[in-house]
Amino acid sequence: MKNFMDKDFLLSNEISKKLYHDFSSNMPIIDYHCHINPQEIAEDKKFENITQVWLGGDHYKWRQMRSNGVEEKYITGDATDREKFQKWAETLEKAIGNPLYHWSHLELQRYFGFYGNLNGDTAEEVWNICNEKLKTMSARSIMKDSNVELICTTDDPIDDLKYHIAIKEDETFDIKVLPTWRPDKAIAIEKVDFVDYIAKLSEVSEIEINSFDTWKQAITKRIEFFNEVGCRISDHGLLYIPYVEADEKTVDEIFKKRLDGEILTENEELQYKTACMLYCGAEYSRLGWAMQLHFGVTRDNNTKIFNKLGVDTGFDGIYNRVSIDQLSSYLNALNKEDNLPKTILYSLNPVDNAAIGTLIGCFQEAGVCGKIQQGSAWWFNDHKTGMIEQMTSLANLGLLGNFIGMLTDSRSFLSYTRHEYFRRIMCELIGGWVANGEYPNDEKVLERMIKNISHDNALNYFGF
Repeated sequence: MKNFMDKDFLLSNEISKKLYHDFSSNMPIIDYHCHINPQEIAEDKKFENITQVWLGGDHYKWRQMRSNGVEEKYITGDATDREKFQKWAETLEKAIGNPLYHWSHLELQRYFGFYGNLNGDTAEEVWNICNEKLKTMSARSIMKDSNVELICTTDDPIDDLKYHIAIKEDETFDIKVLPTWRPDKAIAIEKVDFVDYIAKLSEVSEIEINSFDTWKQAITKRIEFFNEVGCRISDHGLLYIPYVEADEKTVDEIFKKRLDGEILTENEELQYKTACMLYCGAEYSRLGWAMQLHFGVTRDNNTKIFNKLGVDTGFDGIYNRVSIDQLSSYLNALNKEDNLPKTILYSLNPVDNAAIGTLIGCFQEAGVCGKIQQGSAWWFNDHKTGMIEQMTSLANLGLLGNFIGMLTDSRSFLSYTRHEYFRRIMCELIGGWVANGEYPNDEKVLERMIKNISHDNALNYFGF
């Protein structure tokens, strides 16, 4: 029997161990999609206790605590931080097979030197160990100790990016913190606050937005501002990829109707969103940005609790009716006009793996390694099984060697161990194929492949 999460955790053969320890483990981290608050980096935030850094805003953990019957006061309510930590510890001991179990213990090992296991009985010991260690830790020191080279945050078009600019100008901090353009609110015409948001966009861009043409002008102005600050990636969070064609006049009429407070049909909403997505895609292509498309998620399913707690509190799920045909039509429309940017496709539904794997092969381009990517196993799929399935499907249908690797998608400064988790799984998968005689044990080639997937592919793909 193997020891619990020892140095060879998830590595079952000598080849896998070599691939991880010699080639992958020490590679710097490029976390090209996360939800870290740049203000906390600019101000080098410190944390009073482990609950603040571990449970604050982490809806992954909140979901599991609810599954354990924990009262909401101990999750998002007014219970003390120590009480919340206790409830999390009692929940974690039941989380066998859940990535949160592995992530939590990797964090305890790497950041706090605790190699035991966290449960209800050990919670007091772990609480004290972590809180003592946190006295010497801060947002920046955690990033440095994690070997982070660069991160990309998630930012709204109306953001002034002042914290990104401050970090960039701070010569005492050499980790790059770049913005990512996330224009969902400018596109979600069905939302009740859409008109109010457009007014804010108009104010920030200093362009009176009263037509679809002026919307485009404002979007371009903000995109170029983001570009000046160092943005190289866009990101769209969508239920599915809209594709319903309409001419410019029709889209303009739809936009003006919404500004006037009129109710739109579903088809009109889709026509507007399609026009927005086509325009944005062309702008990204013009500037050499990569475009991330996150789709297949149903939001805020439990309206009773959502109305009390708001967004991003743990009530989202997998959407099972994504149209790959619409996604294909969207990519094809951009491609016909030579406007298709580098694109990364993430579906929350693992059933879409094979469809995405075949679709990306339709739009690759000479001179660009892996221009269209299948993104890493996302959200509810970034567990051991999900990562193996995603990489295996990509290997079966495309070129795993061109894969741009892992990201945290996290709000926590302790989440960088997710890169370690991914790298161990990746090395075990590839090492297993080599051990089984399915790929040659060529150390030079394997070293290049492992380092590429761990770091170099992302660096080259995004042009950081």
